[in-house]
Amino acid sequence: MTKQFDTIIIGGGLSGLTVAHKLRLQDPEHRFLILEKESSTGGVIKTHRENGYITEIGPHGFLDNCQESKDILSETGLDKERVKAPLIDFVRYVYLRGKLQCIPQTPLKISMAPIMSFKDKFRVLGEITQSPLEGEPTVAKWVNHRFGKAMLPFADAVFTGTYAGDFDRLSIDAVMPGVRALEKEHGSVIRGVIAKMLAKRKQGKSEKIAMPAMTSFPNGMARLPERLTEPLQEGIDLHLNCTATHIEKIDSGWNVQTVQGTFTSTNLVLAAPTNVSLKLMKSISSDMPQSRIPETWISTVVFGFGPGVTLPPGFGYLTPESENRFTLGSLFSSNMFPGRAPEGHVVFETLIGGRRHPERLALDQDEMVAKALADVQEILDIHVQPEYTTVLRSDGGIPQLEQGYTELLAWRDEQVKKFDGLHICGFGWEGIGLNDMMKSATRVAQAIGASTTSTSGEAEVKKVYF
Repeated sequence: MTKQFDTIIIGGGLSGLTVAHKLRLQDPEHRFLILEKESSTGGVIKTHRENGYITEIGPHGFLDNCQESKDILSETGLDKERVKAPLIDFVRYVYLRGKLQCIPQTPLKISMAPIMSFKDKFRVLGEITQSPLEGEPTVAKWVNHRFGKAMLPFADAVFTGTYAGDFDRLSIDAVMPGVRALEKEHGSVIRGVIAKMLAKRKQGKSEKIAMPAMTSFPNGMARLPERLTEPLQEGIDLHLNCTATHIEKIDSGWNVQTVQGTFTSTNLVLAAPTNVSLKLMKSISSDMPQSRIPETWISTVVFGFGPGVTLPPGFGYLTPESENRFTLGSLFSSNMFPGRAPEGHVVFETLIGGRRHPERLALDQDEMVAKALADVQEILDIHVQPEYTTVLRSDGGIPQLEQGYTELLAWRDEQVKKFDGLHICGFGWEGIGLNDMMKSATRVAQAIGASTTSTSGEAEVKKVYF
């Protein structure tokens, strides 16, 4: 039996839930249906709770510097539940030259910190004399060219922490399109930043320099998709365990075939991870520049320690590949948010695998835990055994925005212009952060309400935080 809707949303992760939430606010009579292949919504956002410890299988939070995200929290009442960890109050570390190096987050403190020689700091300022690289350089090549080789370990740490990726493969045009555009327009990132500041000052829009805060919820990040799911009625506007297998453009809109039958709608939103959307798009488009993008996976080894063990103050640390460590870094969960460990205990989450070392994910659990524990005990100078340990493995891969991604994004924009009523967002399109997903999904819902297309937004100059 075919059922007709105004909008069908494929994917019940954060992107799909955001589109549905916004459509309901815009028009309570709008008939939408979310099709989710799993038995619950939320996608990669999952929280693990056990023995008084609260840890994350997916993302640990999002920065409060995105207006679309702020709006969603306000609209759902989650702004009254959230907990924050201000970046200005929490230091971060990079494990470099055999020890934890504290990384300041403000330009003045960075300039004074003993994290690199004065010669290397002058080389960073020499960026202003470097002409833009042609083509689509990797992050490593671009950073080395613009700022010098001393910046490479820090850049490596940033993109390891964000993508679990390899900065010798990640494309600078894909992961930082706003910065790249600034460089090309002004011939230098520094000159471009100064020009933007002067232009805003001239318009009377100068902004006070402020640091954002990491945002989560008392019982973990799963509360965000949980809250967005609460207004939905399973079997009416949400179908779980309902994998979409085929999409077809028809005169009146779209047919979507699923394991539960066929559904028809005027609008179709592909709000699934990039590779899922690309697989479905094969039935209507034969000219895609690539049929899938690389993905990587990580496992999280959680360690809980009892009284007597303290963690360095701050969020945690990241380890560049040059340090030859087993782990990618650790997040000090009990430092960041209250209630993540039993009273008097600490908990931290250590990341394993990533783009460079997928073989480490194939280790049996005991070996993985032993290697991770030896690594963190040396780095954090811990001499006792943990009271709690578990290994968390995510089902979802992390999209890697590498060579050819910008071409794929341009192709995506061509498709939504070509096919009336088609909209594409989700994990991996225009970034992988929660703010990225809420921002693009909001734009899709607005486009559906206005009966327009939803192509990529303006490339944003994002600040880098460790």
